[in-house]
Amino acid sequence: MSAALTVWVQGIGLWAPGAADWHAFGDIVARGAEPSATTRPPAEILPPNERRRAPESVLLAATAAGQAVRMSGLDAATLPCVFSSAHGDQAITDYMCETLASAPRELSPTKFHNSVHNAPAGYWTIATHCHASSSAVSGGEYAFGAGLLEAATLAVADDHPVLLACYDIAGTGPLGSMTSTTGAFALAFVLSPHAHGAAARMDLSPEPCNTGAEASGHAWLDALAASNPSARAVPLMAALAKTHATALRVPAAHELDLHIDLGYPT
Repeated sequence: MSAALTVWVQGIGLWAPGAADWHAFGDIVARGAEPSATTRPPAEILPPNERRRAPESVLLAATAAGQAVRMSGLDAATLPCVFSSAHGDQAITDYMCETLASAPRELSPTKFHNSVHNAPAGYWTIATHCHASSSAVSGGEYAFGAGLLEAATLAVADDHPVLLACYDIAGTGPLGSMTSTTGAFALAFVLSPHAHGAAARMDLSPEPCNTGAEASGHAWLDALAASNPSARAVPLMAALAKTHATALRVPAAHELDLHIDLGYPT
């Protein structure tokens, strides 16, 4: 195993069908609560006008990111951020492809504006007045692991906390049948190189080979983990919810995994 990259989790956010935030997810996983009905992700950090016109992908990312930053107690304006997604906003991409093929002059400028892969990062940095660096990662099936590695590397290299938000929505039309994404999911971490105020520690080590997902035996969790690439984070989120020290792996690139040793402050 190569030398580990150690980061500390200062904030956690999550939105999933059945769990509107990190605390609801923890109640389901650690305390046996039933998933509950969820509505449109609130994205309270966005101004009302932006919330009304923002697409689902932006609302998802902003909701999870806002939860994580609030838990961390840090100022969003000072946090470099990494926004990671396998496919971006598939609903808008499907709309654009269909419109360009049938009536290109009718293409919506707003939809075009929201179609770019870094749209959630743009909405976030404008709403939070963040002038720190931001990046958008597209890793296909490896989007979560790639984004986690990027954010952890930045946190350690710059000796500064970093916000990671990872999100995907359900696919629609021909694109949806190709990507096999069936539901929405978003998570966020505030990762720090220092232990102060942290909820957990992650030691990350890139290792060759990709591992398949193992069933947890929890029907809701297993369905969620299979719903889209960002939800490959579900086993890690479940371990965090249970506060279990454990080791697990997530794919980060073709034939490359992140080995994660998860621990807690003593």
